[in-house]
Amino acid sequence: MKTILVGFGVLVLLALLIVMPLIGSRNELVTEKNDIDGKWAQVDNDMKRRADLIPNLVATVQGYAKQEQTVISEVANARAALLGARGGDRTSEIRANDQLTGALGHLLVLTENYPDLKSNENFLRLQDELTGTENRIAVSRRDYNVAIQKYNTDVELFPKNLAASVFGFKRDDAYFKTTDEEKKVPQVKF
Repeated sequence: MKTILVGFGVLVLLALLIVMPLIGSRNELVTEKNDIDGKWAQVDNDMKRRADLIPNLVATVQGYAKQEQTVISEVANARAALLGARGGDRTSEIRANDQLTGALGHLLVLTENYPDLKSNENFLRLQDELTGTENRIAVSRRDYNVAIQKYNTDVELFPKNLAASVFGFKRDDAYFKTTDEEKKVPQVKF
C-alpha cells in the first residue's frame, strides 16, 4: 500500500512538473496575443485619425488645384477603401492603408506645383497634423510588428511551441511591410 502511494505521489509530481510549465507557457502566449490586439487597436486608431484629416486636406487642395481631379479622386478612393476595410481582417486593412499612403504621397507631391497652396495657413496646419499622424502611425506600426515578432518567436521556440501546438496558437503573419512603391527613390525636380 505504501509503495502504491509513493508511486502515485511520484506520478502526481511528474504531472505537475509537466503541466505547470505548459499552463504557464499558454498564459504567456495569451498575454502576447492580447498585446498584439492592443497594438493593432492603436494602429487602427491612428489610421482612423489620418482618414478623418484627409477630407479637410483634400478640400483645401481642391480649391487650388481644380484640374488635378485624378490625384484627388485617388486619395478619396483610397480613403474609402481603408474605411471599408476597417473591422475586417488585418491583412486587408494593411493593404488599404498602403494604398492610402501612396495616394497621399501623390497629393503632397502635387502641392509642390502650387506655391499659393503651400503658403495657405489652413493647408499648412493640416499638413502638420497629417505629418504628426504619420509619425504616430509609424511608431504604432513598429510596436505592432515587434509584438507579432515576439509572439511568433515564442510560438516556434521550445518549450512554448509545445504549449502553442496543444492550445492551438498559430503564427500571425499580418505584418506591416514596405511596399514596392514605398521602396522607390523619390525624384526631386528643381
